[in-house]
Amino acid sequence: MKPVYITRRETFNAAHKLWREDWSDEKNWEVFGKCSNKNWHGHNFTIWVTVKGVPNPDTGFVINLKDLSKIIKDSVIEPLDHRNLNLDVPFLKGVLASTENVVIKIWNEILDPIKDAGGELVKIKLVETENNYVEYYGGKEPI
Repeated sequence: MKPVYITRRETFNAAHKLWREDWSDEKNWEVFGKCSNKNWHGHNFTIWVTVKGVPNPDTGFVINLKDLSKIIKDSVIEPLDHRNLNLDVPFLKGVLASTENVVIKIWNEILDPIKDAGGELVKIKLVETENNYVEYYGGKEPI
């Protein structure tokens, strides 16, 4: 039987700043523009988590959506919502908080819990603005 793909959507709000301490103010502004604002800036993020698998014959589920929702809420929403991504989130410590880096770190946080719940993590789509989003299909990568 071919796998079925199921996606859960959640939202969170967070602030961040794109800034490198080893660069001058001018260089940070040149590369990151308004995103380097010393007083931070925020986004209303939307995250889409896609899991695949063969439906369980007893339940018809690839993964119980209650379990998937709890994993996302415990591992992503609770740590990130209404937080400063640069300062408040242990799994982002020391990481430049670009949306690309954030999605990789989120993947690392939810990969094993989703596997333990019977699913296979396939993709995370992280929407930063109505015009900008990233999609990640990767593995566990240190950054």
